[in-house]
Amino acid sequence: MHRFFIEEPYSDTMRVVGGDAKHISKVLRMQPGDELQVVSDDGITALAKVVAIDADSVTVECIEKIAELHEPRVKIVLAQGLAKGEKMDFIVQKAVELGATSIVPVAMEHSVVRLDGAKAAKKVERWQKIAEAAAKQSKRDIIPEVQNLQSMKELLATNGCTTKIIAYECEDRMSLKEALQAAEQNLPGGICDLLLIIGPEGGISPQELELARQAGAVPVSLGKRILRAETAGLVAMSAIFYETGDLG
Repeated sequence: MHRFFIEEPYSDTMRVVGGDAKHISKVLRMQPGDELQVVSDDGITALAKVVAIDADSVTVECIEKIAELHEPRVKIVLAQGLAKGEKMDFIVQKAVELGATSIVPVAMEHSVVRLDGAKAAKKVERWQKIAEAAAKQSKRDIIPEVQNLQSMKELLATNGCTTKIIAYECEDRMSLKEALQAAEQNLPGGICDLLLIIGPEGGISPQELELARQAGAVPVSLGKRILRAETAGLVAMSAIFYETGDLG
């Protein structure tokens, strides 16, 4: 069943507007009486039916609230070093499907891609649209935010996650599993939020690694094989969700 996000608090009657309204009427060709799912901006999901279709809006009437939650217990912020070409599109889409709460594009020392202010803003806008589409497809209860482009220093200064992990290809002592188990034991309620830092194609520089260490990030290995920039974050997220009980 199709799911749409509505930018207003939950009520018995709500309106879908903008591009989603056109998608309902022009692409899906829904008619009054057809059913869909809606998520209000205060996080309530409901089964609803179309009651009216206008030129720029679709009015829906809620039938019942849906109690099932689709969000993971651990909120993962994926900080991804800028990757080339369409790789970032892929990373954003799949990270949202897996359950990332937020995605931060990071301009790292070894990033091949260089984005200035205007170009960076345009890219972020594109990635946010990809995140919204992926959230609808995967039945998320939120639309994860794609944050503005940041440097490693800015990322570490502004992020408030209690657990921070950085995947580093030269790390040979601490595995991701060991780091997660240690974090779970040291936190009274277990891991509730986690910053996951993944490098670009050129990897993470020694200076960036040291900055991350000083900010409390734990360097971890993702295994014996070297993963591509567009693969590493998705593998790590899957492992984290499995270890914390969200998968399997």
